[in-house]
Formats: sequence, C-alpha cells, structure tokens
Amino acid sequence: MIGLRDDVVLDDPVGESLRGHHGHLARRLGKAVTYLPGVATFSAVPVEADPEGWGDLAELLGRGEFADMFSCPALPPSDWEPVFVLEGRQMIWTGDRRPDASRAEPDPDVVQLGEESVPGMLGLVERTRPGPFWPRTHELGTYLGVRDGDALVAMVGERLRPPGWTEISAVCTAPEARGRGHAARLIRALIARIVSRGERPFLHVAEANTGAIALYERLGFETRKHVTFRGFRTP
Repeated sequence: MIGLRDDVVLDDPVGESLRGHHGHLARRLGKAVTYLPGVATFSAVPVEADPEGWGDLAELLGRGEFADMFSCPALPPSDWEPVFVLEGRQMIWTGDRRPDASRAEPDPDVVQLGEESVPGMLGLVERTRPGPFWPRTHELGTYLGVRDGDALVAMVGERLRPPGWTEISAVCTAPEARGRGHAARLIRALIARIVSRGERPFLHVAEANTGAIALYERLGFETRKHVTFRGFRTP
C-alpha cells in the first residue's frame, strides 16, 4: 500500500468529482449528489452518511431507481435493496509527474474520440464490457481510440476527476485486435495528457481481473487501497 499527502480526495472520488470538476454534470439535493442521466449512474452521500443523506438521495433518484455507490464505504438503511457487490482495488500512477516526463512522440494510430464516435464507442463497450458506459459518458473527459479501417477496435478514457487527479477508465479492446499492445499504447498516451496538465492518473479495477492488474503494474500503477463497489435500489 502507498499513499500521497494529497490523495485523501481519492477516498470519495465520486463526491469530490461532482462537487468540483464535474459540477456541470451533477444533480444535487441536500446532502446527496449524482450524475445527470446518460452520463453516469454514480451517486454520493457523505462518507459518514446519516438517514438524512440517504433520504436526500432516495428523493433525488426516485422510487425503485438504481444507486451506484461506487466505493462509498457507508451503507444505506435496511430497506434499500442490494443490487451488486464487487471487490476491487484503487491504483495510482507513481511515475515521474513532471509535465515533460511522460511526453511521448505522437502516435499516428491513436485518435481522439468525439461526439461522432459515440455509436462506435457504445458498440465496442457492448462487445467488451469494460464497465458502465452510457451515451453521454464521453462528456466526462478525453477519450482516445485506435481504429482498424472505419472500425473502433480499442479505447480508453477519463472518468472521475477529483481535485488534482484524473481516473483512467473504459479500457477495452475488441477480441480480434487483442495482443497488439493497443491498451498499453492508449493508457500511456492518456497518462501523458493527464500529467501535462499537472494532474495525476489513477484507476479502479476488479480484484478478479488479474490480467488488467498486471498490465497496470507494468505501466507504473501501484495499489493504494482495496475497495468494495456496491449498488442498491432505492425504496
């Protein structure tokens, strides 16, 4: 386990993002906050959540709606229906954080993905299942990809943005394009962009995804802490 003096914001990455960089993508009510529909399903209440905070979130989302609490350690009242539990880990990049240190020669095969790429992005996600991704998820940050002809075959992007940090997410490669190093190339390119603006990369990964963990470790990521991802349905 490792830590940095300014990494405390990573204990509440969803809330810190929604109260800061992603404020324009947030819905709020009292102590609760969540993303706009179509962007993400992640929600947040204070780490030391009380019944008032959970009540605010239930009202904000509506009856019988999905609350993806991500890595929030607080548990809701007993009348909230559990939907999923997944063990994972949070990893932070420990490479040289000087802006020039991660600057690499431009890779002509790596392209930035915009609004026009959304159908291809959604299609790739449907085939590879890297995690939650919705029609407006690309609005969270920069997304990079590799194409084979007109087909998008690999992708990586930015998701949560707590102060001073950017989460790398949506790492996926089409089955027919695996083994070519696309994921590593894309992650390195995104690391360079994040570091160039004075921020630090981090990410989350399922504990069972040992192949991805090994790749991230080779790219300079180390485990900060183990987390439990949880989702619930509001009463």
